[in-house]
Amino acid sequence: MNVTEAIAEILAQEGVEHVIGFPSNPLFDDDAAEEAGIRPIVTRQERTAAHMLDGIARVTSGDQVEAFACQHGPGTENSIGGVAQSYAESAPFVALPAGYSRAKTNTDPKFSSLVTYQSVTKTTEQLTDPDAVEETLRRAFQAARNGRQRPGLVEIPVDVFPEEVGDIDYEPTSSTRTAPDPDAVSEAADALVDAEIPVIYAGQGVHYAKGWDELQELAELLEAPVATSLNGKSAFPEDHPLSLGAGSKSEPRQLNHFLHEADVLFGIGCSFTKTAYGITAPEEDNTIIHSTNDPGDVDKDVKSQIAVIGDAKLTLAALVDEIEDRVDDDRGRYDDVVSEIESVREEWLADWEDDLTDDSTPINPYRVVNELDDIVDKDNCIATADAGNPRDFMSPFFEVTEPLSYMGWGKTTQLGYGLGLAMGAKLAHPEKLCLHVWGDGAVGMTGMDFETAAREDIPILTIYLNNREMASYDTPFFGNYAEVADALGGYGERIEDPEEVGPAIERGIEKVENGTPTVLEFMTQKYTKLSRPDLE
Repeated sequence: MNVTEAIAEILAQEGVEHVIGFPSNPLFDDDAAEEAGIRPIVTRQERTAAHMLDGIARVTSGDQVEAFACQHGPGTENSIGGVAQSYAESAPFVALPAGYSRAKTNTDPKFSSLVTYQSVTKTTEQLTDPDAVEETLRRAFQAARNGRQRPGLVEIPVDVFPEEVGDIDYEPTSSTRTAPDPDAVSEAADALVDAEIPVIYAGQGVHYAKGWDELQELAELLEAPVATSLNGKSAFPEDHPLSLGAGSKSEPRQLNHFLHEADVLFGIGCSFTKTAYGITAPEEDNTIIHSTNDPGDVDKDVKSQIAVIGDAKLTLAALVDEIEDRVDDDRGRYDDVVSEIESVREEWLADWEDDLTDDSTPINPYRVVNELDDIVDKDNCIATADAGNPRDFMSPFFEVTEPLSYMGWGKTTQLGYGLGLAMGAKLAHPEKLCLHVWGDGAVGMTGMDFETAAREDIPILTIYLNNREMASYDTPFFGNYAEVADALGGYGERIEDPEEVGPAIERGIEKVENGTPTVLEFMTQKYTKLSRPDLE
């Protein structure tokens, strides 16, 4: 076989189900992926392809590590944004871009993935020796699957693909988990048991570790409220009495209230990276416990007093074992904590009631989010929201109850990310309603890839909040994207009457359930009010 066929066989043995990207690349052009039993998907641009792979990884807890392929030169130049987004948000896949021939690979101005991608991939190599194809791809998959999961990349020069190799004898890679130091667990347990007002802050690491049950068990054992990062949203059910919701640029008031009341803040499966789209952890008059599987996170942005390095599920289970013999079944504060959460929450929602039920025209975007929240079956839904106002409208007011039912992000904020995430989620979970909410800027960035959803039979629901400008930048944008959606092979509907918001959402869900990707274009107010309890 040649190198192309060998790569396709290795991908199949690694459990890869999709190669997504843009030609020219022999994995597409020579039908190598398809002949190996892997579904090839060609997007309208490379960045969306990376976003789709990102979405698949997110909703499978990083178990499904898929493959990206693109052309040398312009394909690799155009792809770096998508790979960089996945690197920042810790989502794994293996990128297999073509490279210039070995004779030209280092000549100016040839674009080199080997050189350029090193800052946005976990591992970057160039395959120059056909006999090294097995070990080179093994390293990329091993890096993507283990520790802090992120993209791995192997650049293949175009003159390497057709070279002959012998039979391959490939052993697929595996995932490993790291258990925490028992002494660190004991120290963390002491601090949590002694705390008057402990607060748990759960990040995306809980999703990747599948530590949802252990997180809930620890919260109930400590009678401690739980907040999540935006990446960690849905790691703890938001209808649970101890839930504080997700931290972001816009967030529930009860989260901010308890964050500043806490005498111990326990971050689990999070990086504590300082970002405008997450919490600002108070660092005075409290103890911060930081548990992560990446030692590089510790004390990077936030100084912690106790660090526990390890897999989130194993860490949570160890803490439950350590603590359950130290505390009574009823510590006597559950009712008070729950009552305080509910009191602050009810006051906050009362202050927002007029926006959530506004019947004015143009439509208030919060009414769209509120009715979406009421109508969608949360047991059978995966949602995300694009950068800017859609994210800030959704994160506090769209309640999620099932693990992996929300794809949150925010360390970097590429417009148009949500479309690919939703398509990737639908590929991984075709039985679920996969939806995303976006605005004018995002539509302009990746809107043509709605055609990919129609062509590739990926029925997603897109909620477009069209206020004819990009957020608060006073940049006017125009167009009728509902008509574009129809022209691209899906279903589009423009909604201008607030009384039609709920019925339109129900019609959209029905269209998706019947197999048609759908755009609901809501004509909304130029409204940028956010829930910012930190500024109240």
